[in-house]
Amino acid sequence: MGSTPRIYFDYNASAPLNPAARAAMVEALECDGNPSSIHREGRELRRQVEHARGIIASHCGVAPKQVIFTSGASEAATLAMSPVLRRGTGEVRCSKLYVSAIEHPCVLTGGRFEDIEIMPVTRSGIIDLGVLDVRLSRHDHAKGAPFVAVMLANNETGVIQPIGEVADMVHRHGGYLLVDAVQGLGRLDIAMSAHGADFIIISAHKAGGPKGIGALILANAGLAPAPLLKGGGQENYHRAGTENVAAIAGFGAAVENMPVRQSWDEIARLRDFAADGLRTISDETGIYQPVVFGSGELRLANTLCFAVPGIKAETALISLDLAGIAISSGSACSSGKVRKSHVLDAMSVRDDLAAGALRISLGAGNTMDEVRRFLAVWKDMAERTARNAA
Repeated sequence: MGSTPRIYFDYNASAPLNPAARAAMVEALECDGNPSSIHREGRELRRQVEHARGIIASHCGVAPKQVIFTSGASEAATLAMSPVLRRGTGEVRCSKLYVSAIEHPCVLTGGRFEDIEIMPVTRSGIIDLGVLDVRLSRHDHAKGAPFVAVMLANNETGVIQPIGEVADMVHRHGGYLLVDAVQGLGRLDIAMSAHGADFIIISAHKAGGPKGIGALILANAGLAPAPLLKGGGQENYHRAGTENVAAIAGFGAAVENMPVRQSWDEIARLRDFAADGLRTISDETGIYQPVVFGSGELRLANTLCFAVPGIKAETALISLDLAGIAISSGSACSSGKVRKSHVLDAMSVRDDLAAGALRISLGAGNTMDEVRRFLAVWKDMAERTARNAA
C-alpha cells in the first residue's frame, strides 16, 4: 500500500473521534478534582458535565434532568429494561419484555427481565406490527404491564423502524417502550424519530464521541427504572459512581458538532453510487447481481448491507483489508468472527446468501474518490471470482 491512506467504511461500528470531542476531553483531563466536590475544582468539572448534559438533552428534546450518563449503550439498555419502574414516590411493575428479533445483543439479552418474548420481523427487516398487536392484546396485566424494546435503526441493514406506530400500539395496550437510538444519533432527528418512546438509549462513539460513554434518556418525564448501580447520589440517584468527566465532555462536544442534514444527503449519494457501482461491476464481470438487504424500506443514509452470491464475506473482508479498506460483515459486536447474522436470520435470508453479507457504513469523512477506490478493488475481486467459476 505504501503511503496510500487507508479507507474507513465502518462508521456503524464506531465513528472516528471528532476533533472537538478530543479537545473537550483534553480540557477535562487537565482539571483536577471530583465533580461532586463543592470547591472550585469540583465546580469546574461539574460545569463540564452539566454543559454536556444540556447539549444532549436539547438534541433529544428533553430536560437536562432526563439524561442519565452511563458507561455505554449496553449499560443504558440493562438499566432501562427493569421490571420495576419508579413514578414519583410510587412503583410500576412490568411482567414481560417483548423485543424485536433484530435488536442489538445488549437488548436481546433482556436486561433484568426473566420473561422475554422475541417478536418476528418481516423479510425487509421491519417489526411485524400485526404479531406485536396480537401478543400485547393477550398480555396478562394482572401480573404487570408489558415492556417493549424496538430499535430506531438497525446497525447492520440501516432499516428504520416505524417507532411512532409502535409507540401508539404499546401505549394503547398499557405498556412502556424502550428505543435503542444508538445508530440514529447524528443521522436522524432523535426527538422526532423516537417520539413516543418512554426510554431512549444512545452511545457517544457512534457519533464521533469517545468509547465507553452513553446515556439513558428518560423520555417520559417522571418515569425512571429502578437503579442498576447503587451507592452515591450521582446522576440524581439513578446511577452511582463518579462521573467520567472527560468522556462526558467529549460526548457533549461530539453531539454539538455532528454533521448537518446537507452532509448526510451527500453521504446518501456516496452510498447509492457504491450500490450502483456494484451492480455495474456484476454486469461487466458476469457474476451475480448484489442483493441489498432492506432496500425496499427507509434506511439510514450511510448504510449499505449487501451480498453477492459466490463471494464469501470472509474472503472479501481480507481482500479489502489488504487493499487498505475497512468494512464489516454485519455487527462489530459479534466476537470478531464472521458468522451468520441474527438480523439476517430473522429476515429469513437463506444461509448461503447470509454467508456473503457485507456492510459499508459511511460518514462525513468519506469521499467519492474513496468509493471509487473501493469499487476498483471490488472489480478486481469480482473478475477473479468470474475466472475461478469459468
